[in-house]
Amino acid sequence: MLKIWGRKNSINVQKVLWCCAELNIEYERIDAGMQFGVNNTPEYLAMNPNGLVPTINHDGFVLWESHAILRYLCGISGLGTLWPGTPRAFANADRWLEWYNTTLWINLRPVFWNLVRVAPEKRDMPLVDESVKKLNANWQIADAHLSGSRYFGGENFTMGDIPLVQPAGGARTARESGSLVPRDLRAAGIPEALHGAADIIACLATGEQADR
Repeated sequence: MLKIWGRKNSINVQKVLWCCAELNIEYERIDAGMQFGVNNTPEYLAMNPNGLVPTINHDGFVLWESHAILRYLCGISGLGTLWPGTPRAFANADRWLEWYNTTLWINLRPVFWNLVRVAPEKRDMPLVDESVKKLNANWQIADAHLSGSRYFGGENFTMGDIPLVQPAGGARTARESGSLVPRDLRAAGIPEALHGAADIIACLATGEQADR
């Protein structure tokens, strides 16, 4: 049985839960992080010395880092689907996991942290404004890619879509449509949502991106 440690309002935990839903993987989830604590206990730190969520234990195999977990779960249960079946198709999907971490999150984090976690009088608004400009440029890259592709990883939904759709409006779309996954990103209005940092900030404000 797969065990997942992490509060369900963490976007990084939501990535893993979404992946499990796509692949019909049964799991037990243990609340951890923020108000639940747990992640600062000796037992948890023995599994994940970073003290962050999510962490998984799959039949004795312990793993942390949400994108590493996505790759692992897709590798064991999603070969040919969420984990595309050829090296090129895999790389095409995998680059978006990397792009989120190396590009998008760098600009997204200052916006989230200042507008959600920091008291109004202590916010660094010049940094927020500059980060929002960079975010909009990032989302225009994503939108341009989606203009010629149904999903980020190609014509089929893959692991590469999960981290990008989640903060870009996936939660909003799911609430409005009643569906966990927008099966067609363009039909679901995701490209339009990508342009607006306000939608992303609103989703983050309710989802709380930080891993602790």
